[in-house]
Amino acid sequence: MTVGELTFDVRIGGPEGGTWVLLLHGFPVNSSCYDAVVPRLHESGLRTIVFDQRGYSPGARPAGVDDYRLDLLAGDALGVLDALGVHYAMLVGHDWGGIVAWHLAGKHLDRFTSLVAASTGHPSAMRDALGSSDQRERSSYIKDFIADDAEEKLSAGKGALLRRAGVTAEELVPLLEPGALTGPLNWYRANFTGNIADTLACPPVEIPTTMIWGDADDALGREQAQGSSRYAYSDYRFCELPGVDHWIPQNAAAALASEIALRSAVF
Repeated sequence: MTVGELTFDVRIGGPEGGTWVLLLHGFPVNSSCYDAVVPRLHESGLRTIVFDQRGYSPGARPAGVDDYRLDLLAGDALGVLDALGVHYAMLVGHDWGGIVAWHLAGKHLDRFTSLVAASTGHPSAMRDALGSSDQRERSSYIKDFIADDAEEKLSAGKGALLRRAGVTAEELVPLLEPGALTGPLNWYRANFTGNIADTLACPPVEIPTTMIWGDADDALGREQAQGSSRYAYSDYRFCELPGVDHWIPQNAAAALASEIALRSAVF
């Protein structure tokens, strides 16, 4: 699907007439992270849109770091909806996809009926949490991701560092193609250099929202997850998954799908 000058790999499924659900993936896995979630949503009568975002779709890999600014990433999601003629949708996001989803929900509430965020709390809650030593330590990996040699380090040993972080061998295949890591890493370079508080600045969300967080998440701590309630002004639900790590779409697909289906029925 072509949006502006970029071509995205998009998958649509589910029953005709079902409520639309847009699912946004995070780093470093493409939309395949939702492969175990999507069929469950279809069984619940929901119609899904998943796409490999900027830097992940081979036809959507602009060269410049500034081409990966948060406003452009959000614009891609709106562009996909526009190209499909979808005026309203539920919104689901994990990891970086969660940051994009919070911004979409906060700035374009006329386009989205509800939000389910997995792992990643409201950007303002993340900003607040970075004031604590716990979240600063959890986020210390970011400095390695914005370094000039990040591609070399993450691809070394057939992606050994990413495998240790929980990325599967199958998920690594597209990332180890020549040049494939640069776009995903540019999400960090474009948005986590300079004044992070300005980059993360996001309005409160005024649509029904569910925040899902696994208490074994090494990257994103409890403070940013629970603190999201301060920035959600409509019906809000916090769902904690005991023993679940950062990779909620892959490792807690049934729980995530259930929360999405529940949110689709509660406004």
